[in-house]
Amino acid sequence: MSIKQTQVTGVILAGGQGRRMGGVDKGLIEWQGRPFIEHLLAALQAQVDAIIINANRNQAIYQSYGFPVISDQAPDYQGPLAGLAAAMHTVKTLYILTIPCDSFYLAPDFAARMLQVLNTTQAELVIAHDGEQLQPTYALVPITLLSNLEAFLARGERKLRAWYAEQRMATVNCSDIAIMFKNINTPVHYQALQEGRL
Repeated sequence: MSIKQTQVTGVILAGGQGRRMGGVDKGLIEWQGRPFIEHLLAALQAQVDAIIINANRNQAIYQSYGFPVISDQAPDYQGPLAGLAAAMHTVKTLYILTIPCDSFYLAPDFAARMLQVLNTTQAELVIAHDGEQLQPTYALVPITLLSNLEAFLARGERKLRAWYAEQRMATVNCSDIAIMFKNINTPVHYQALQEGRL
């Protein structure tokens, strides 16, 4: 079965604590006069059937953009996998396409690239690769893996890469759009972005 864009919900992962940014909610950091979340929503809307935002704080701000906002079901900020699980519980599509909130750019054909690899391999899920390493928060994941993921989390596991390694995984070479993966994790990164050094 060929999976189409209409069977995918985009999930923006904004559920972290932003510890390396001094507790700042990274999805709300401004660039070119708009928060990161606005840049990402604009780029993602044309690529998927629906969008949800995974956020554990500032929910009212995120809700103001008109998209559903969900929080982790697990307490205490247990990482991106908790966000995936919450999204997989919520969506009505067959797949979720996840992206992090701390980037300022999303390629307009990102979802198409991921779907092309999914539809031409025997993989269960697809992960972006920047030419040097996996980018595990950029993933196309079927909701059929929810019970598998919940069992993984119940064992106390938290690492994206470790869970992916247990599945039939394919990667997508995104080295030509590697600017997507320049996440803003620290004040130094943000300063470099503001000064055009990223």
